[in-house]
Amino acid sequence: MSLDTDRFMSTLATTRPPLTDLTEQERMFQEAVRDFAAAEIAPRVMEMDEAAQIDPGLIPQLFEMGLMAIEIPEQYGGTGADFFTSILVVEELAKVDPSVSVLVDVQNTLVINAVIRWANDEQKSRYLPRLAADTVGAYALSEAGSGSDAFALACRATPDGDDWILDGHKLWITSGKEAGIYIVFATVDPDAGYKGITAFFVEREFDGFSVGKKEDKLGIRASSTTELVFENVRVPGANVLGEVGMGYKTAIETLNEGRIGIGAQMIGLAQGALDHTVRYVQEREQFGRAIGSFQGVQFQLAEMATEIEAARLLVYNAARLKDAGQPFVTPAAMAKLYASEVAQRVASQCIDLHGGYGFTREYPVEKLYRDAKIGTIYEGTSNMQKQTIAKALMR
Repeated sequence: MSLDTDRFMSTLATTRPPLTDLTEQERMFQEAVRDFAAAEIAPRVMEMDEAAQIDPGLIPQLFEMGLMAIEIPEQYGGTGADFFTSILVVEELAKVDPSVSVLVDVQNTLVINAVIRWANDEQKSRYLPRLAADTVGAYALSEAGSGSDAFALACRATPDGDDWILDGHKLWITSGKEAGIYIVFATVDPDAGYKGITAFFVEREFDGFSVGKKEDKLGIRASSTTELVFENVRVPGANVLGEVGMGYKTAIETLNEGRIGIGAQMIGLAQGALDHTVRYVQEREQFGRAIGSFQGVQFQLAEMATEIEAARLLVYNAARLKDAGQPFVTPAAMAKLYASEVAQRVASQCIDLHGGYGFTREYPVEKLYRDAKIGTIYEGTSNMQKQTIAKALMR
C-alpha cells in the first residue's frame, strides 16, 4: 500500500516551527526551505523510497535553491551563509525526507566544509564553483576494515613522479552514485599509522575509478550508499587536499562538524514523525472520540515534544559554538548522541500511536521509523560519541 499523498501534504501544512528563537532572516530562510520541501519533495518521497534512488529531477532544484552551496562564498557562486543555516536546512528537509536531507548534509557539512577549510586557493577556484552549480560531492573515508577505527585504511596512495596512484576500495559512501567529486582518504605509508593518511580530490572521470555496488538498505533508501573502486587511479599532485600525511586531521575535524549535521537530520526526522502523529490522533476515533483526547495519548505527545526540543537545543548550541569559533567537539558529540536516540524513540512511539496503520506504508511514520535507525551508526556510532564525551569529562 502506498502513501496517501493528500494526507501527507495536509500534515505538512500543519507543521509547526521550532519553539527555539531564530533571527528573522533565519526564520524566513527556514520557511522558504519548508515550502520547497512540501511542494517539490513530499510528492516524491514514497516513490523515491521504493525505487531506492533520489529523483534525478530533484537534484538540479536543490542547486537552484542554493541548498547545495550554503557556506560557499558568493564569489564562487554559493549562498555565502553560515554553518547554522546549513543545520536549519538539513533539519527542515529531514521532516519530509531524511534521504534528501543527508544528500544536502554531506554536501555542505562534510565536502564543502573540508574544501573551504583545507583547500588551497587554486583548488577552491577549481572545485567550489562546480560544487555550487551542479556537482554533487562525496566524502570517502570508510572501508571494510575501518569503521569506528577510521584510520585503519587499506586504500593505498603511491607516489609516481608528481602524481599519486590510488588503489583500493571504499564502502558505505553516501551520495556515491550521484557524486562527481570525491574527497578520498588513503594511506601513503601504512607503517606510519594515522600519520600516513592523506586526502585527495578524485573526479569521477579519472581512469581506473568506478562506482561499485550500491547497498540495499533498511532506511534512507533513496540516498545512495555505494562502494568506490580504485584501480591504478592516477591523481595529480595538485589534487592533494591539505598536506601529505595530515589527512587524519582533515577527517577528524570535518567529522566533528558533520556530526552536528546528523543531529539536525535526526531532530527533523523526529519532528516530522511527531507532526504526522499529532494530526492522526486528532482524526482517529476509538470509543466514540478522537484518541488524542485521551490523557494517556496527550502525555506521550508532550514527552516526545519535550525530548525533541531538548535535542534541538543541543544541536543548535553546537552549531552556534562552531560558528562563533568556540570549542564544540563535546557539544557536537552530545547533540549527535542524544538527537539520534530521540529520533528512534519518537519514531517508534509514533508507530505505536498509529496502531496497525503505523505498521503499514499507508502512513509516513513507517518510513521515518526505518530512516531513524542509521542515526546511531553513521558519522560515529553512539558508543564513539560516549567515548568522546567521557574523555572530555576525565581530562
